[in-house]
Amino acid sequence: MAGSNSIDLNPQLLAAAGESKAWPFEEAKKIIARYKDGNFPETVLFETGYGPSGLPHIGTFGEVARTTMVRHAFRVLTQDKVKTKLLCFSDDMDGMRKIPDNVPDRAALEPYLHMPLTAVPNPFGGNYESFGHHNNAMLRRFLDTFGFDYEFASATEYYKAGRFDAVLLRAAEKYDDIMKVMLPTLGEERQATYSPFLPISPKSGRVLYVPMKHVDAKAGTITFDDDGTETTLPVTGGKVKLQWKPDFGMRWAALGVDFEMFGKDHQTNQTIYDRICVILGGRAPEHFVYELFLDENGQKISKSKGNGLTIDEWLAYAPTESLGLYMFQRPRQAKKLYFDVIPKAVDEYYSFLSAYPRQDWKERLGNPVWHMHDGHPPAIDLPVPFALLLNLVSASNAQNKDVLWGFISRHAPGVTPASHPELDRLTSFAIRYFDDFVKPTKAFREADEVERDALAKLSDALGALPAGTDGAVIQNAALNVARKIERYQDHSKQAPEGGPGVSVAFFQMIYQVLIGQERGPRFGSFAALYGIEETRALIAEALAGKLAA
Repeated sequence: MAGSNSIDLNPQLLAAAGESKAWPFEEAKKIIARYKDGNFPETVLFETGYGPSGLPHIGTFGEVARTTMVRHAFRVLTQDKVKTKLLCFSDDMDGMRKIPDNVPDRAALEPYLHMPLTAVPNPFGGNYESFGHHNNAMLRRFLDTFGFDYEFASATEYYKAGRFDAVLLRAAEKYDDIMKVMLPTLGEERQATYSPFLPISPKSGRVLYVPMKHVDAKAGTITFDDDGTETTLPVTGGKVKLQWKPDFGMRWAALGVDFEMFGKDHQTNQTIYDRICVILGGRAPEHFVYELFLDENGQKISKSKGNGLTIDEWLAYAPTESLGLYMFQRPRQAKKLYFDVIPKAVDEYYSFLSAYPRQDWKERLGNPVWHMHDGHPPAIDLPVPFALLLNLVSASNAQNKDVLWGFISRHAPGVTPASHPELDRLTSFAIRYFDDFVKPTKAFREADEVERDALAKLSDALGALPAGTDGAVIQNAALNVARKIERYQDHSKQAPEGGPGVSVAFFQMIYQVLIGQERGPRFGSFAALYGIEETRALIAEALAGKLAA
C-alpha cells in the first residue's frame, strides 16, 4: 500500500495541505499544534499497540495503516523537516488470560494459562519459540506485505532490556498517586486486591494478580505473597510488568509518544492512560479514536474469537489496496468487516485511482489513494470493473482465467493479460470469490408471464443490434423495452424523451432470472462484455426453464 518515502513538496500541494479537511491532515495538525513554538523533539514518535493474544486481524492492521496516513500528512505539513518514526508495540509480556478459540489444540495450552505470551509454547508449530513470537511474526509479515515503514517493539524485550526501568522506578515512587487514579474505577472486591504492578512468579512463571504487601520506592522493589511465600522482586529488569491501563501511560512516558490512536472500546480509559502518563513525568500523546469493526452479525470482531475476516482471508479475494481504502474511509463510523464488503471496496479503489489525475490538489488530498500511496498513486487502467467480472464469471461459469480473457479481449481489442496485469490479477480474485461466496448462494427463479414477455422482447431488441454495440446503446435498448411494460414504469421518474422512467425492478428481474443473483452491475455493460448473442442465449435458456431447473 505504501508508495514512496519521498515527499512531494510542490507549492500547490503544500497550499492545499494547509487547508485540507481530510482526517489524516486534521490529526497531523494536532501534532504540530502540540509544539506551537516549532521546537520539535529529535524524532516525533507515532505508536500503535498490539495485543498478541490471538492471530492478527484486520482491525489491528487498520491502526498501522491509518497511523501511517497521519504520519505522511505530518511530513507534508512540516515539509519533511522533522524526523518521524512509527513504533508498532506488542504487549507480548501480557499473561494469557484465556485460550483463544481458533488455536489447533486448546487443551495443550491449558497448563500455560496466565504465563506471559512469550513463555507459552506455539500451538501452530514451526520454528517460533513461543505463541507470542509466532503472533508477532504474523503481524510483521502482513505489515511488510504492505510496505509499511515501521519499527517493531516487543514488550518482553523492552522490559527485560531495562528500557522501562527508569519509569518503573518512578512508578514505585508514585505508587500512591497511581492507586488514587485506578481505585475509583474498580469495584469494591477488586479494590481490595488491586496493584498496578504484576510480578512474574519466580515459582510458576505466571503473571500474578496479587496485592502488594509493601512497595519500597527507595530500593525499587515490591513485596507480595507468591503461593504462600513472601517474595520480594525488583520492579526493573523484566521481573515485573504493569497492569494494562497503567502500562499504556507508562509506555507513553518512557518513550515520549506523540500520537497514538485506538478503538472506541478504549475511549473511557483514555483519561486514565493520560493521567498516569503525566504522573510518571510524561506528556500524554495526541489521540484519535476510531469506531470498531463488526462481523456479519454486527458483533465486534475479536482476535480470540476469530470472527470477522482475517488478514489472509481478505487478501485471498482482493488486492491489498482495497483493504487500505476500507481503512481510510469513515474511520469514526462502525463498519461491517465481512466478505460481502470486498467487491465494493475493490471497485471503489480503482474508481478513486481513475479520478486522481483529473483532480486539482484540493480534491487529490481528499482522495483516499493519495493517502494510501504516500502521495504517489500508481497509474492503472482498468477497463472492466470487478463487479462486472464477478457477473461475467457467474454467467459464463468460468473456471479459469482463459475463459474470462476470451470475453474481455473480444470486448476490448488489444487488452491482454500482458498489457493489463492488474486486470489479470483481478480475474483470479473474481473466480475465487465467485466460487466461494456467490456460487453457493445463487438461486435462479422462473419468470412469470409478464417477465417472460419482457425477456422475449429484450432478446428481440438485442438481436436488432449489430455485434460490438457498446454498453450505452445496449442499456438504452433495454430501457426502451421496459418503458412499454406497465409493471416496469416508474412515474416518479421521467424518460429523456418524455413519459415515465424505468423501475429498478426491471433490472432486478433480469439478474434474478438470468444470473441467479439479487443484483448486478449496469446491464448494458454486462451484455456488451458477455456478448449480445451470448446474452440472448442466456435468455433462451431461462425461458426454456433450464436455468431455474
